Parts: sequence; structure tokens; C-alpha cells
Amino acid sequence: MIKLIVGKKGSGKTKKLVDMVNEAANTSLGNVVCIERGDTLTYSVTHKARLIDIQELAIANYGEYYGMLSGVKAGNHDVTHIFGDATLKIGGADLDELAAFLARVSTIPDVEFVFAISADRADLPAKIADFAEFC
Repeated sequence: MIKLIVGKKGSGKTKKLVDMVNEAANTSLGNVVCIERGDTLTYSVTHKARLIDIQELAIANYGEYYGMLSGVKAGNHDVTHIFGDATLKIGGADLDELAAFLARVSTIPDVEFVFAISADRADLPAKIADFAEFC
């Protein structure tokens, strides 16, 4: 399942994402992973969640981002939740590529994905709504 937190810059997406990460880490029977760009969430996310700074991995597009996500799941089958902040900054601003990325991510089994997307919900392509819920 994929959920999206969508809003303009400064609308509280990251705070909502952090709250969801911390809640999942406290209730999940498996492992929770949070992907960030930079080290801005270090003190906000509970130590129970695994925090990954994607800048350290030099991820440059949605194809590489998908490979990293599927590798996280392949390396640890106990991962139940993966949260991603700054999605458009990581993969790029092309919304059609974002839709293709989300379609590929939806094939990764047994993980709930939540991505923060800095955009106006009305600007997102309709095909994104086909496989994503909006928070």
C-alpha cells in the first residue's frame, strides 16, 4: 500500500510524516525505515526506526530510488513500513516519472509506504490516485 502526504512547502508534511514514523515504530511488530534527504530528522524520529540519509547513497533518480527501496526490503524481510521525505527532491520533479515510480513501488510486497510530496494535490496526475491513498 502507498500513502501520500501532499502539500505545498511549509504545510506541515514533514511533521505529519515524523508523527507517522514514530507511531509506526511504537506499534509495528517489524522494522520501520525512514528515508530523509540530509540529516534534518535525526532528533525528531525515534531511535526505534532506522533512519537513512539518502544523500550518502548518491541516489539521483526514481530508478535508483526504487532499487534502494527494494534492496532495503530484500535485505530485511521484517520491514513493515518505509517512509520517504522530500520525494521530489530525491527522484526529480517530473510527475509522470513519479507516477511510474509509485507504480513500481506498489509491487514490493508486505510493506506500507508513505511518501511526502511537495506539490499541490490538484497538480498531480490522475494515475497517481490509482495506486495511492492521500493522507
